[in-house]
Amino acid sequence: MLNDICTCEVSLTDPAAVAEWDGVILGILSHGQSAPVHLGKLLELAPEFAVAHAVKGLSALMLGRRELVSVAEDASNVANAALANGSATERERLWCMALEDWIAGKPSAAVGRMEQAMALNPADTISMKLSHGIRFILGDHIGMRQSVEAVMHAHGDDHPLQGYALGCLAFAMEETGDYNDAERTGLLGLQFAKDDAWGLHAVTHVYDMTHRTQSGIDLIDSNASAWGHCNNFRFHVWWHKALLHLDQGDVSKVLELYDTKIRSDKTDDYRDFSNASSLLMRLELEDIDVGNRWGELADLAETRSDDGCLTFADMHYMLALAGDKRPDAAARLTARVAEDAKGFSDVAQVMRAPGVDVAQGLEAFSDGRYDDAFSQLNRAQPKFQTMGGSHAQRDVFERVTIEAGLRAGALIATRGLLQARINQRKGALDTFAETRLAAIQTALELQSPVAAE
Repeated sequence: MLNDICTCEVSLTDPAAVAEWDGVILGILSHGQSAPVHLGKLLELAPEFAVAHAVKGLSALMLGRRELVSVAEDASNVANAALANGSATERERLWCMALEDWIAGKPSAAVGRMEQAMALNPADTISMKLSHGIRFILGDHIGMRQSVEAVMHAHGDDHPLQGYALGCLAFAMEETGDYNDAERTGLLGLQFAKDDAWGLHAVTHVYDMTHRTQSGIDLIDSNASAWGHCNNFRFHVWWHKALLHLDQGDVSKVLELYDTKIRSDKTDDYRDFSNASSLLMRLELEDIDVGNRWGELADLAETRSDDGCLTFADMHYMLALAGDKRPDAAARLTARVAEDAKGFSDVAQVMRAPGVDVAQGLEAFSDGRYDDAFSQLNRAQPKFQTMGGSHAQRDVFERVTIEAGLRAGALIATRGLLQARINQRKGALDTFAETRLAAIQTALELQSPVAAE
């Protein structure tokens, strides 16, 4: 048998097909635009390579779009038919089972399949990356770190994909609050894989969480080779840059980045959408006029509101509907979330808690019912993590919760939430924390000098 770049045996017999499979692996690891190109060539050379169809199906599910579920199902059917010839490796069969698990509503079970594959060969970087990616969607930051750490011993200097493994480890370290090691590990990884957008963005997360804004801006500006080649992940890198400029108070730069980079391609990919809607909401919370930018997002949100594939995506659609003041559409989305919450899938569980409360809280916030908004969002806040994404992405919901508490006059409870947010950042005070702490202190002093202490 031939081996791929992860040192894993593959059922492919044509070295040219193996080279294309290696291209798929490198494209996925680097978030590059080349991955689908290599996958297309691989399917031409080896249409019976089951794992290629599994990759197609898993990639469709990761896009969080209802209409792509049928694409994933078709890919699964073709993959299983290809398995019938009996030549597939155990790793390849596990990937096909992972696709079946996710289609059945259990991405958590798909993670288990990837972990089984990693147990077969800890040097299997692409299985590690898929486990990492699905855990990210599930909000399993602790599992992300444990999973990557378990295979780092097999990613030494002799492993061609070491840099990408370090990038995943850096991100997991950052999400578990180990900022110093995350920065060190991420920068080291970039030395081995200069096109590792994930590793670069892990370090950017560190600078965001520790209020080192200029360091983050400089890192992005000086490492274009790490993200310039990317698929739509480059929009996310621009989003990170905009967050750093917003923390510096450079609103004109933020709006420029929004118009010319972050939202230059007006896609309805939920990841691009979440970049845009969360950034506009941050601006709104700072009383910054965003003009007519909400309209385009809200139009898209109305078309995507029936997806129900990911709570994370649905709540960002709700941000746009709330931002553009569309109460009827917001009510429809809230009702659909509540209906989906009655199911038994992994997604339904998150829709129940925190999804229903978040949707209702954002709807109430938009309506100016701040008591209700704070009550619902504060109840949901301990489970924000389960919606998936990163601390930086979920922070928009933290901010809306805190703002709702301020406007509702729930000052002591809001100060507690704000302090927990500061603690998560190891005491770093960003501009949002500074301004809200000052507002709380002023309000408490007006109520009673004793209460302010």
